Amino acid sequence: MTALMAYRSLSRWSGALGVCAIVAVIRPAHAEPKAVVELFTSQGCSSCPPADKILGELAKDPSVIALSLPIDYWDYLGWKDTLADSRFSARQKAYSHVRGDRDVYTPQVIVNGAAHVIGSDRARIDGAIKDTGKTGKVMSVPVTMTLSGKQLTVSVAAGKETTSARGEIWLCSISKAVPISISRGENRGREVVYHNVVRNLLKVGDFNGTAGSWTVPLDSVMREGIDAAAVLVQDGSRDKPGPMLGAAYTTLH
Repeated sequence: MTALMAYRSLSRWSGALGVCAIVAVIRPAHAEPKAVVELFTSQGCSSCPPADKILGELAKDPSVIALSLPIDYWDYLGWKDTLADSRFSARQKAYSHVRGDRDVYTPQVIVNGAAHVIGSDRARIDGAIKDTGKTGKVMSVPVTMTLSGKQLTVSVAAGKETTSARGEIWLCSISKAVPISISRGENRGREVVYHNVVRNLLKVGDFNGTAGSWTVPLDSVMREGIDAAAVLVQDGSRDKPGPMLGAAYTTLH
């Protein structure tokens, strides 16, 4: 199902958290991924399962941070998405506002915060990864996450001289695989596995081009079903998201 949608008011994202600190490196995240792929999907969307499968394939690629962000605006079709979060609907709408279009649909993929394509078209996703990687700003800032005891530390390197970016740093709590049996709506009778599902978003700081480190209590990230985390350093703001400057991913078990 692909459609343009009008939106109701959406909830605010989590507030800023964190104090600058440096801790010992225990478990480094994957180094220097080339792309962040965000899939806006819905359990109530009959066209989404092929895109969910592709997202699962991308999640196996260590050079790609692939994230599922289930939206809630199809809930009225007969099945309330059990993973949906209105903050994800707001994020998708914010991307549309920045682009100046009304292209808000499912399944939609945003690549590196800079390009959108249909989420079930693997060739176009791969093309967008290649094309967005040609710009000097996209994924130009090295980012790492490390675990030490009951703390998770996010470290962001200084931006390149050509990167005059000002952005935000967001930490995503992730469930790596969530099987859902859907009993109503357009996907009734199907079981779909959702991969790298974002279950919470927490702002840990602002990026001004200089290096920094933020330590977050692991309790702020973990809850039942969470087994991974990703950090996104993105140009712009929550309401006006721009190109992805850097990112990292780590398992938590």
